[in-house]
Amino acid sequence: MRLEGKVALVTGSSSGIGKAIAIHLGREGCDVCVDYFHDEQGGEDTRRQIEVMGRRAIAVKANVAHGDDVRAMVQRCVEELGGLDIMVNNAGVEIKAPITEVTEEHWDLVIGTTLKGVFLGLQTAARHMVETRRGRIINISSIHEEVPMPRNAPYCAAKGGVAMLMRTAAVELAPYGITVNNVAPGAIATPINTDTLSNPAAVAALTAEIPVGRIGTPDDVAAVVAFLASDEAAYVTGSTYFVDGGMMRNFSDK
Repeated sequence: MRLEGKVALVTGSSSGIGKAIAIHLGREGCDVCVDYFHDEQGGEDTRRQIEVMGRRAIAVKANVAHGDDVRAMVQRCVEELGGLDIMVNNAGVEIKAPITEVTEEHWDLVIGTTLKGVFLGLQTAARHMVETRRGRIINISSIHEEVPMPRNAPYCAAKGGVAMLMRTAAVELAPYGITVNNVAPGAIATPINTDTLSNPAAVAALTAEIPVGRIGTPDDVAAVVAFLASDEAAYVTGSTYFVDGGMMRNFSDK
C-alpha cells in the first residue's frame, strides 16, 4: 500500500501490460483511471478488478493520438477521482513490414499512437502536475528505443522518440517536483504475442536470446512501474529501466 491515497491514469489498460500496471497500482493503494479505445469490455474488466480491491476506478474511452480525447480523459480523472499523481503512458501500436513497404497510413498510425500519444499524455498530465508541484510520469517504451528491429521501423522510430522526449521532459519538469522515466520491456507474454507463444519452436528460439532463460510477464513490468511511481523513487528521473531479462545486453554483445 505504498501508493495509498494516490491517483493514477494508465493509457491502454484494457489488456496486456497496461492492464497489469493498472491492477498492480490498485493493489498498491491507487485509485485508477483506466483508458481503453477499442476494447470497452477489457477496460471495464480492469476497472472491476481494481474496485474489488476497495479502490475507486473509472474506465474512459480515449484515442491517445487525439489531443481533445486526452485532455478530456485527464479532466475526468481529476474531477471524478480527485487529482492526478501518476501518469503511465502505455498505449502503443506496431505494424510490421519491410521498410520499403511501410505505407504513409501505417507510419502515421504507429507514430500517432506510440509517440504523439505519449507526448500528449505527458504534456497534459504535466500541466496539472506543475500546478500541484508533484507527480510521476512513466512511459512504457521498449528495448527497441535502443535495439534495431528489422521490419518494424515505425515502431522503433517511435520508441526512440519516446526516449528523447522522456529525457528532455525530465530536465524541464524536475524543478516542479515531477519525475519522468521510461520502463522498457523486452519479450513479454501478452496477447499481442499470441502467435509466437503458441509456437514451441518460436518460444524456444526467443528464450535462447534471453539470459535469464524465460519470457517476461506483464507483472514483471508493473512492479518496476510501481517502484518509479512511489516515494522510494523520488530521486530517480530521466532514465530508462529495461525489463528484459538481460535481452538487450545479449544483443549488444554480438
